Amino acid sequence: MNKKELLKVTGLCKNFGGVKAVDNVSFTLYEGESIGVIGPNGSGKSTLINLITGFLKPDSGTVLYKGKNITGIAPYKAVNIGIARSFQMVRPFYNMEAYKNLIVPLYSPRVKKQLKGGSYGDRDEVAIQLLEDVGFERESQIPYKMTGSLPHGYLKRLELARVLSLEPDLVVLDELFSGMSMSEVASTVPILERILKEGRNMIMIEHRIRELFRIVNKIICLNFGKKIAEGTPVEVMQMKEVKEAYLGSEADSIA
Repeated sequence: MNKKELLKVTGLCKNFGGVKAVDNVSFTLYEGESIGVIGPNGSGKSTLINLITGFLKPDSGTVLYKGKNITGIAPYKAVNIGIARSFQMVRPFYNMEAYKNLIVPLYSPRVKKQLKGGSYGDRDEVAIQLLEDVGFERESQIPYKMTGSLPHGYLKRLELARVLSLEPDLVVLDELFSGMSMSEVASTVPILERILKEGRNMIMIEHRIRELFRIVNKIICLNFGKKIAEGTPVEVMQMKEVKEAYLGSEADSIA
């Protein structure tokens, strides 16, 4: 049975002045797949997903999603068709309780369940359940705490909950593990594995290579804006050009 294309990126290019941030990058994400994007700092990883999710317009190239051309799509339209993303820098509503950060996205047209009753309806309960799903302990009252009082690891999980609240088919995560402790990362990995088992697709930019390789089934490596490698984690880990550009001796320790 032929695999169905979910996302097809062809020849994407983006220049900033004389710098080629993304240089003729192409890849395909099939339904049921997850892709990790790796590479040195400044290699074009975040620019690539900004182009895919509509936060930047490419100079050339195309992005197809479920067979439709969405090149240069407005970010809110990307959300409406099922693409939701996180950001490296968390920017929640610090002066509100954690669960209330999810009230606004729960008004999205993507949310299929009709939520009624009260000032926010039963969005409150849905929001709290979403936070529980990403590791907020209801019995410890953490969903009800002021967002500004939460440790960084909880803020990153709140960012993940905001993505999931939009009921996306494609989850795009930009360095979700950044700033998390080792124990926080270890407890977040099973959450991401569960999200994939639920039938969602995922693109992850990540520097925590060991954990990334456990989660995704395909890796793309960028360097100076170019795609220098693509394959399974095991295949990419053994490629000479990837070791030289990024992994170095870490490839042997992962193996």
